[in-house]
Amino acid sequence: MNSSRRGFLKMLAGAGVGAAAAGKAGDALAVEDFTGWPDTYGVLVDVSKCIGCRSCEGACNDVNNLKNGVDPTDQSVFETERRSDYNVYTFVNRYMPEAGGGQPVFVKRQCMHCAEPACFAACLCKAFTKTPEGAVVYDADVCIGCRYCMQACPFYIPAYTYQSAFDPKVTKCTFCFDRISKDGGIPGCVEICPTGALTFGRREELITIARKRIFADSDYIDHIYGEREVGGTSWMYISKVPFEQLGFKTNLGSTPIPRLTYGFLWTLPILHITLPVLLAGIYSITRKREGGAHGADGGEG
Repeated sequence: MNSSRRGFLKMLAGAGVGAAAAGKAGDALAVEDFTGWPDTYGVLVDVSKCIGCRSCEGACNDVNNLKNGVDPTDQSVFETERRSDYNVYTFVNRYMPEAGGGQPVFVKRQCMHCAEPACFAACLCKAFTKTPEGAVVYDADVCIGCRYCMQACPFYIPAYTYQSAFDPKVTKCTFCFDRISKDGGIPGCVEICPTGALTFGRREELITIARKRIFADSDYIDHIYGEREVGGTSWMYISKVPFEQLGFKTNLGSTPIPRLTYGFLWTLPILHITLPVLLAGIYSITRKREGGAHGADGGEG
């Protein structure tokens, strides 16, 4: 690395001030003022209609240019309960619940795109944004790599590109924001689903659809998962099997996570000032190391 000590300190200080300032701005916007957007889009997942074809995984890979070599015919992936990683934004798990009558139940998982996202509130540099469309989008250019978002998410969704030494970033489902922000656009996974297990639309309309299905068929559990959990999410589920038997956390409560954690996080000086400065400086050096190797820094050693 060609950065001088003086350059390092200047960059560290600058990054620290930036992170602190960003944190202060996020302070006002993320929790105290932001209480979610009205009339967002969402997706209703009817677990009883999913056949585990994994077409949604393939479509997600195509839309996001992910190279994980998904083979929809490979049934071995169902032998373990999977979660998202840097190269997998959505995945289907298979469950054999007690209430399933011996039949497998398939559940697609991805970022839930919370109405008041914990990742958004925990982020020290406002790398996450909850859009009016309902998507929680991420900006790698301002991320300092602290990964608080991973700790804050109640659904264990954000992943990290640990294998990338010079350009690490957080990864997760984007809700196909580039598509849904255009008229008539729908997420790739919804578009390809062959069974109608995924329904895209305005969140309030989806809740109405869900209630009608539950009312019309007594086999459904009288619960729309995501309608109220952690203050509500853009992705919601209905099922004929109790959610706790399908890997869902059912003890999250209805209070948005940011309202539970905000006061604690931002009164800790180590988190508010010191740690952002250190992380921002280290991360900035990491991100700029490749450029520095070409002799961009002319400072003293």
